[in-house]
Amino acid sequence: MGALAAAALASSGAAAFPHVVREGETLAQIAERTYGRVQMEQVLVAANALDAGAGVPIMPGLRLEIPALGHHRVTAGETWANLAERLLGAADRSDVLALSNDTMPWIEPTDGQEIIVPYNLRYVVGQHDTLLTIAYRFLGKRDKAWMLDKYNHLKQDPLRRGMVILVPLTDLPLTTQGKAEAASAGALVRSEGAGRAREAQRRVDAELPQLASDVRSGRYIDAVARANRLLGYGDLARVQIATVHRQLLEAYVALDATGLAETACAAWRDADPTARLDPIELSPKIVRACTSSVDLHLLRTPPPDPAPPTPADAGSAR
Repeated sequence: MGALAAAALASSGAAAFPHVVREGETLAQIAERTYGRVQMEQVLVAANALDAGAGVPIMPGLRLEIPALGHHRVTAGETWANLAERLLGAADRSDVLALSNDTMPWIEPTDGQEIIVPYNLRYVVGQHDTLLTIAYRFLGKRDKAWMLDKYNHLKQDPLRRGMVILVPLTDLPLTTQGKAEAASAGALVRSEGAGRAREAQRRVDAELPQLASDVRSGRYIDAVARANRLLGYGDLARVQIATVHRQLLEAYVALDATGLAETACAAWRDADPTARLDPIELSPKIVRACTSSVDLHLLRTPPPDPAPPTPADAGSAR
């Protein structure tokens, strides 16, 4: 139990916020007002180490911790492993972090992407608890017991009463009232925008295939309107910005909007410094829109580094 307790204390939870119990409030009422679901009372009970049944009143003035998701804006070079170590307490929790963000552990996050950070619920194991019952109770599925085993480094050892395990919660949507209370406590500021960027990025991901279809099908006016709407969502990942501007570039070129095409090309290459103007892959009109006297060299293979001078050369140089 000592190792598990130490892990629980060492890992930082996501963005929880405080609530001071008012006269006549119950945990069920707080859960319904905050999450829109009375069933979330059990999360409040576990998060605050309470032993209260449904509808049982709690003392006015009691300070509760209200679990909520955190959010993190990825920067270049960050991986699921180093993010999991910093945000969840251990690098080998990277698979849970990736799966929580609707992707696979082998697909690394991208620069500018906003991810959710699960809330590490500290749960004290009861007499009749198993990983199956805990997974069903808090994660909604018994077959997520493997996740709890790996997350807590149990190596299939049986649970013992009084053990502390961490349960990574991701299903913590706040109601309008819950968001307002979190904002007043500063939790939404600490959690980097309360997921607004992530929501914008998910909307863009959903519409990018249609944007590409618009361009392929020659619906360039529709493509321009859609691309600019996507950019207007704000807070996009760099790869998304690059993708949108690349499609805009092609649409503007097709519409003979030279100035706008040049602007789109500059934005594309700024968001993706690895982008190359390959005349084999790109049409001559696109290459011309992107090419200027100062960046013409990008069309050519960089010359090899000059060989170091030989001793004879060195002597003649003096």
